[in-house]
Amino acid sequence: ASLETCMTITAERPVSLWPAAHKVDARRPRSLQTKIGASDTVCARRAGYLLHGRTPTDGGEKRKAILGTWLHSGILAAAREEYGWVIERSVEDQTIKGHIDAVQLDSHTAARLPKRLRPLLPAEETTVEDVKTKSTYQWDGVLRYGASDAEIRQVLLYADLLRSEGFADVEGQRQLARLGPVPVGRIRFRFINRDNGDDHIQEMAFSAERASGARWWVQQVRAAATPEELPRTFEGPGLSAICDHCPFKTACWGTATAGRRPQSILVHDDADRAAALKEYVEVTAEMKPLKERLKFLRAKLDGSDAGVYGDNVLTWSGGNATKVDDVEAMVALYQRAGLEVPMAPDASAMRAQLKAAGIPVPVRHDHDRRTSVSINVSLRKKP
Repeated sequence: ASLETCMTITAERPVSLWPAAHKVDARRPRSLQTKIGASDTVCARRAGYLLHGRTPTDGGEKRKAILGTWLHSGILAAAREEYGWVIERSVEDQTIKGHIDAVQLDSHTAARLPKRLRPLLPAEETTVEDVKTKSTYQWDGVLRYGASDAEIRQVLLYADLLRSEGFADVEGQRQLARLGPVPVGRIRFRFINRDNGDDHIQEMAFSAERASGARWWVQQVRAAATPEELPRTFEGPGLSAICDHCPFKTACWGTATAGRRPQSILVHDDADRAAALKEYVEVTAEMKPLKERLKFLRAKLDGSDAGVYGDNVLTWSGGNATKVDDVEAMVALYQRAGLEVPMAPDASAMRAQLKAAGIPVPVRHDHDRRTSVSINVSLRKKP
């Protein structure tokens, strides 16, 4: 090839892998699934849309989810190669299906498998594990509160399917399916910080009672004649990241209306407004003493050194000098470059002089810019 051709090729911007990644993700069996899955139980209404075969109304950005899938693949492959764990296996019954990340079999159950399939490190009791990737922004919540109710419900369903049905009798896991129902004793969450690689383990005993509650949740979704009969689990776009990236956001909350927040569709009449205002006043009254208490505690901690105190870590941010435009330096740069120094009127100085002289400051309305809208609620005067 000529030098000119080579230069043209090397000057082109490298092709982004994200369009390819999104297409591959869309072809995954999990993405094409219409039967309700355990991982779809994060929100009742979203599960209803899937169960009724509704077409997604929103695409959403899936880069974080795709990165999570890639991390899953590497982590689980390591667990299989080093410890012989059973990874990425299907479970299902007549109403629900799931795809378990990993199962660490106990020695008694493992002994029923061919030797090549037995784990190198059996568990004291069979444990179903789910890997969750989180951002640093979410990490403190993970350490403080652990798995959410929706995440626990998901893994309880996996474990319950394994206890009641065993591994699904499908291609690639016939030997596992011959085990029949597997006596799961524990569930485990392995949280991975996708920004720095930190991990956090949370384990709990399998609870048949809580698993029954998860089953009941699925039954309520299946019993609904339409998805719209099911409750929204989260607060909606702008208030919940789950809603922001939901494939049924528009179907659930409607088309965005300029100047209105999506949650405004929940108010239908004056009775709804009265109820919302009543609760707003009650919540405000509950928050006021808490805010005052926080201000007091913040004042107590002022000057404390950063460090570990009990269960919490104290760090400080801010306190840096603010950055302002160095007008003198800019004038010098303009003059050095031979540029004309702009002599725009100093609105602040002019305003101050007019006020000092007792002259009203003229204003005009800029309809392209709007002030923020504040809510004001006061007690109605009774006759």
